Amino acid sequence: MRKSIALLSLLIVAGIVLTACGQAGPAQTVEVTRVVEVTRIVEATPAGVPVQPPTVAPPPPSAAGTLQTVLARGKLVCGVHGSFQGFGFLDPSGAWSGFDVDFCRAWAAALFDDPNAVEFRGVSAQERFTVLQAGEIDVLSRNSTWTLTRDTELGLDFGPVVFYDGQAMMVKKSLIDDPAAGLAELAGASICVQSGTTTELNLADQMRAAGAEYTPVVFEDQNAAFQAYDQGRCDAITSDRSQLATQGQAVLQDPSAHIILDVVMSKEPLAPAVRHGDNQWADVVHWVVYGMIQAEELGITSENVDSFLTSQDPVTRRLLGVEGDMGKKLGVTNDVFYRAIKHVGNYGEVFDRNLSPFGLTRGQNALWTQGGLQYAPPIR
Repeated sequence: MRKSIALLSLLIVAGIVLTACGQAGPAQTVEVTRVVEVTRIVEATPAGVPVQPPTVAPPPPSAAGTLQTVLARGKLVCGVHGSFQGFGFLDPSGAWSGFDVDFCRAWAAALFDDPNAVEFRGVSAQERFTVLQAGEIDVLSRNSTWTLTRDTELGLDFGPVVFYDGQAMMVKKSLIDDPAAGLAELAGASICVQSGTTTELNLADQMRAAGAEYTPVVFEDQNAAFQAYDQGRCDAITSDRSQLATQGQAVLQDPSAHIILDVVMSKEPLAPAVRHGDNQWADVVHWVVYGMIQAEELGITSENVDSFLTSQDPVTRRLLGVEGDMGKKLGVTNDVFYRAIKHVGNYGEVFDRNLSPFGLTRGQNALWTQGGLQYAPPIR
């Protein structure tokens, strides 16, 4: 009986102790609160998503801080064509000229107030994107088509379209003398084309769509393709319309013996490119081009830009750095656009200086106010 009473007393005491422990003591309160909080987070978070926010990976070293690197170096390194008259050409005396070359000068002028603070690097079609990815050049300005694959798979960001183009076909008049002729009339022909470009794929696609078999004659260098065409090694040559027009005038022995067919085989928006993820540098490349387009819209040229410094028009004043802090927002000086316009000119001046002599008209590259596609976002 005594043993039973003792055992019962012991059980009662243990129950009292357990009950006390079950009440909110400090350690248990922290543990219970922590579990409840975590449970709430998990319930509020979609399935499969981690509780902690994901860590954003830093940009690759090769793409980090190009603007600071260029400013510290004191010059821009620009990848260009080298043998494409009208766009990127190095003459025997060592002088560079061309539409794409002038944009390099505009970026240099914008940064250093000196259009000659640039080192030009001639790059081939096959290597152009590789040298940019490797950091050997700061910007690529080499008649390159902006495509989804290049944008997403090559680690590049394309800038504004500086030239809207389209692939075309040049043939000898002895073969076809009607520019309205279709690609089907080239069935059985041999066609010169450059490798490593969008041109080669477009040719295959369009000739297949036309139901016309052909023999491609492929060259790594476009000049070699033109020379082969001129020598009669192929019946036709295909490239961007701008290249057929300029190279036809510069390379062919008798340009009048050839015609460019009216058919447009593709869309070729040509744009500069920088490394992906380097947003501040990309902003500078973008907005200097936009500033040159805006200058043409406002009637501001390299010759009259100084007269606009006293303008009361707020759009003009912001563009030229008279008021506001547009340049500072880009991480450079406020007169960034003024410098580019003063030393190089507006978009129209660059076009007329380099491409008009080859018979190229503005067409789609006219300002939007004149029925074209060139349009600058607001600088404000």
